[in-house]
Amino acid sequence: MADEVVVVIGAGGMGQAIARRQGPGKRLVLADFDEAALGRTAEALRGEGYRVDVHVVDVSSAPSVTELAAAAAAAGPVVQVAHTAGLSPTQAAADRILRVDLLGVAHVVDAFGAVVAPGGAGVVIASMAGSMFAGRFPAELEGALAFTPTEQLMDLPFWSDEAFADPGPAYGVAKRANQLRVQVASLAWGAKGARINSVSPGVISTPMGQEELDGESGAQIRAQVDASGTKRPGTPGDIANAVAFLLGPESSFVTGADLLVDGGVVAAVRSGAISIGWGGATT
Repeated sequence: MADEVVVVIGAGGMGQAIARRQGPGKRLVLADFDEAALGRTAEALRGEGYRVDVHVVDVSSAPSVTELAAAAAAAGPVVQVAHTAGLSPTQAAADRILRVDLLGVAHVVDAFGAVVAPGGAGVVIASMAGSMFAGRFPAELEGALAFTPTEQLMDLPFWSDEAFADPGPAYGVAKRANQLRVQVASLAWGAKGARINSVSPGVISTPMGQEELDGESGAQIRAQVDASGTKRPGTPGDIANAVAFLLGPESSFVTGADLLVDGGVVAAVRSGAISIGWGGATT
């Protein structure tokens, strides 16, 4: 009998925590754009006893993602998919963020929706930035983000708006799109007997999170954490716990949903305890 396969896309802090949480007894298919980082992570996991296959992937490329999905399916029934790869506003320009965080997620949702095994589940890592911007975009934009065919996403007229030339708003709209497209995709995944949800992390102690704290928005991000109910940044383990719930049997009646795991930052914003600008928040 073929090994059950767990796919983790993104070998950063959250991806590693999810791989360690979901990997025992399964075959891990670990994918990332950075071949060197991917190799280091795979070597560490193998040293801990995990069975790991590695694939270099460019999520902004549909053929690259389709190839990854086919390789995962060839390894065995794909029972779990966790997509964590993304870029933050300090890491890239707006166009690249849209291509990786928006288009890349759409590619992954489409490709793995075609190969996921019955009873399987997927999770997309979105961001509390998507929740911050919910209701701030015109209904026309939200509808386009949810329903536009993947191959047409980068041709939407909204990207000519000067607001989305800034990495912060581009990140926010991409993460809002993640939440919306997961809702819509839950029907196609359901037709395969599978589920898909998103997790929206807040400020998480990963290298990406630290880059944001050290960047121009660092003071605002720290203020958000200080105003939150938990008054601390999250850990990769906090996110892995949430992902484990959504991938596991305890959530068999949950699909098309977004789980906000932000320590209470969005609640603080909505209560008026703190205000935010377009820069939003980051994972």
